[in-house]
Amino acid sequence: MLIVDDNADAALVLSVCLSAYGHETAVAYSGPEGVQLAHSFEPDIVFLDLGMPRVSGYEVAVALRKIPRLARVYIAALTGWNDPKTREQVVSAGFNRHLTKPAKVEVMLELVEKAVA
Repeated sequence: MLIVDDNADAALVLSVCLSAYGHETAVAYSGPEGVQLAHSFEPDIVFLDLGMPRVSGYEVAVALRKIPRLARVYIAALTGWNDPKTREQVVSAGFNRHLTKPAKVEVMLELVEKAVA
């Protein structure tokens, strides 16, 4: 799975947590880096922060959906934003799920199991 978040601490904690449960992870700290890494890593699931500088998570989701072999990747927004407009934009950008930070580990593991099954 790919974690894309400009908050390095948050991204690394999530990576370590998911790795502890046996999942292979890759981490990117910007939108462009996330898209680039997705090309080579080809994740089953992407946890994507929305509020990143220069290239937002919305833009990354749209870019990932345009890559033929990644068009069906499961993309979960992982953000502190939880207002109706954000949720609407998440759907419009092609995300599969909206999670609010801090997301419970149990919820994320359940989501991972369903997404990769």
